[in-house]
Amino acid sequence: MSRISKTDYYLGIARAVCQRSTCLRHRYGSIVVLKDEVVGTGYNGSPRGEVNCCDTNKCYRKEHNIPAGEQYEHCVASHSETNSIISAGRKLCMGADLYLYGEDIETGEIMEVPEPCPICMGIIKNAGIARIITQKGVVCL
Repeated sequence: MSRISKTDYYLGIARAVCQRSTCLRHRYGSIVVLKDEVVGTGYNGSPRGEVNCCDTNKCYRKEHNIPAGEQYEHCVASHSETNSIISAGRKLCMGADLYLYGEDIETGEIMEVPEPCPICMGIIKNAGIARIITQKGVVCL
């Protein structure tokens, strides 16, 4: 019997989580894993109680052709990395791994190297995450 690797297993969970994304441009899912246990999950989307872009079919950044990685202040969404850290809480993030999965909604392509934005990277470091794991490999912090 053949089993998938732990990395593929956890990235598969992050992929399932990303299916809850409410963004019209990209789906991201992330999970926090501590000592081989999922302790937090998150996807990108509007904050709780806010109207979702997928429900209004409007995205300010898309309508104004704002390139990926720019002018985050015009986006109402919280990023998956931040949401998974909030879900876990800092105590469970200390020394944990963050598995990050992303895909482009328009093309359906998997983002082989999804990369946290500078704001999320600061949050990831402050939370005590030890490594970020994506389809392409591991980034140690």
